[in-house]
Amino acid sequence: MVQPAGASLIVEAAQPADFPRIAELTVGVYVDGGLASHQYAPELADVPGRASRAELLVVRDGEGPVVGSVALVLSGDFGNVTTSDEEAAFRMLVVEPAVQGRGIGELLVTECLRRARAAGKRRMVISTDPRMTAARRLYERLGFTRLPERDWSPEPGIDLLTYARDL
Repeated sequence: MVQPAGASLIVEAAQPADFPRIAELTVGVYVDGGLASHQYAPELADVPGRASRAELLVVRDGEGPVVGSVALVLSGDFGNVTTSDEEAAFRMLVVEPAVQGRGIGELLVTECLRRARAAGKRRMVISTDPRMTAARRLYERLGFTRLPERDWSPEPGIDLLTYARDL
């Protein structure tokens, strides 16, 4: 568990009891926020499937409910953007809209970077939708740079931008 000094935000591994809240939050942010289609909602809601392929991290505000989540991919194909065993990825980073701007996204990203580094990874590679301007600003501020040669489309009409940061 990681708790920033002087803050009530706590980052920890997700527990199965957190899965319904993670699903609700992820579908809400992506689908209700207009960033993903309703056809993608079942995959966004499949938190047990995500947990079988990635390390799920959550942020709580003190002892309260989950207000953020991310899937950290240290091995396997769930990252969709990694090309070697030296790369890690994270996916489906979400923060409760009511608490955005409190550093929750940054806390999740920095924890992913820390864990990937501890696992011996040399690079973090991520993809994001061009419409996710706040996320892209965060990634760039944290040292991620564009890898346009690795941009990809999971389906027609969905074009994702790829970013990377050496660890």
